[in-house]
Amino acid sequence: MDKKKVAIIFGGCSSEYEVSLQSASSVIENINSELYDAVLIGITREGEWFRYRGATEKIRDNSWFLSSDCVEVAFSPSRELHGFFEFREDKYNITTIDVAFPVLHGKNGEDGTVQGLLELAGIPFVGCDTLCSALCMDKDIAHRIAQTAGVRTPASITARKTMDTVDIIRKTETLKYPLFVKPAKAGSSLGITRVSYQEKLRSAIIEAFEHDNKVVIEESIDGFEVGCAILGNDELIIGEVDEIELQNGFFDFTEKYSLKTSKIHMPARIDSKTADRIKDTAVTLYKALCCSGFARVDMFLTPNGNVIFNEINTIPGFTSHSRYPNMLGGIGLSFAEIVEMIIRLALEK
Repeated sequence: MDKKKVAIIFGGCSSEYEVSLQSASSVIENINSELYDAVLIGITREGEWFRYRGATEKIRDNSWFLSSDCVEVAFSPSRELHGFFEFREDKYNITTIDVAFPVLHGKNGEDGTVQGLLELAGIPFVGCDTLCSALCMDKDIAHRIAQTAGVRTPASITARKTMDTVDIIRKTETLKYPLFVKPAKAGSSLGITRVSYQEKLRSAIIEAFEHDNKVVIEESIDGFEVGCAILGNDELIIGEVDEIELQNGFFDFTEKYSLKTSKIHMPARIDSKTADRIKDTAVTLYKALCCSGFARVDMFLTPNGNVIFNEINTIPGFTSHSRYPNMLGGIGLSFAEIVEMIIRLALEK
């Protein structure tokens, strides 16, 4: 049987570019080479697309784009072509692919943009489709959908960049401090500020608008964050629930990738009935937001046992020590098995 060509897309014009390099390297190293030919497509910070044929280590250390192994490429929206052009001087080659594996985090990759390009081209790809990716990336819209599905969300207000800051602050008078000020469409906690007093609110709003033109300001939840890994299209596999233990502050970008003052407990330190309620809520959210393939659902568990929605990551961190594969590892799946199942789910779609 001929091997399937899998285009692994990494990097991206995003503030989470570096995270993507680490995730993609792990996927490349764990893909089944007996079944699949990995075709590596790198996107620079500036948004240039290249086919890369070099060593994975150069992706990890971000020197891949300096290699002579890079050739400029452009995906074609033609369903007949089913692939991309490779440009060499005044010539070009056409490379067809069977399935795409975007390992992109944040804007211009996890938000439906790349998914839309692949859908136009008729190329199957892993993970959530264009609509779901866009919905989950927008914290405001995702919370509205969660509410209609009967899942609790933090009390919040939404503001746009065209609004006067004084008016935004006035809208927050119904909320209780501390507050979290968040860009509506940014990942890895970038641009998020925890605000304990109104005097700090203005600068936090300005910071959030540096990352997006829409901002969500929400009440802090008394409790701790839990996550649930889900794998599947119709029939779902649910991983173990994990728990984030914070010593201070919140789970910001630095903490997510260094764990300097926080710990991840997997499985979470909760009883089985509570874990089941969290898993059920995660499935409700996964279905309500039209997820497919895989996603990590993040929620809060309050002291009185309420489960409150935080966000869904449609392309969660994918290194060997990331939360998503570790939660599925808790039910016996290896990293390589997870990669294999994700690709098969894409081909089934």
